[in-house]
Amino acid sequence: MQDDSASLTACIPRLRRYARALLGDRASADDLVQDTMERGWHKLSTWRRNGDMRAWLFSIMHNLHVDRLRQPGLATEALSDELHSSLSASGPSPSDRLEIRDMQTALQMLPAEQREVLLLVALEELSYEEAAAVLNIPPGTVMSRLSRARERLRLLMLGQAPASTLKVVK
Repeated sequence: MQDDSASLTACIPRLRRYARALLGDRASADDLVQDTMERGWHKLSTWRRNGDMRAWLFSIMHNLHVDRLRQPGLATEALSDELHSSLSASGPSPSDRLEIRDMQTALQMLPAEQREVLLLVALEELSYEEAAAVLNIPPGTVMSRLSRARERLRLLMLGQAPASTLKVVK
């Protein structure tokens, strides 16, 4: 059990990174990670020992995130990041910060299903099959969403608005 708890704890940085990129808000992301860790701890006995704990936790996180989207939320106010910024002595250059900000903005402009797939495959380095299992969708859907997400993100980073392929039906 001690090895399992160490494995669970070792996943926290990757869960935080994914949650922050997914939600775009540090406080909400940290809440999601905390809830994921709590549920993972309580359901640790259901984890298959030969399985990938990281993918299992991403599945828990995804399900919690979907549940939150379905529920009306509480009104919260995010705390300022000024304190965090003042504590870090060295960091990215101003141009790097602008590029990071632009990437975060572009990621938030992607549809949620494209953003989730892109983050799981490109950032968290899950295979198509693992991402499909996390999101409970077929691997072919992962591949098509990933392709659309990459193209849309590329256009957004170039400052071009992606063409909408949807038509309004009345």
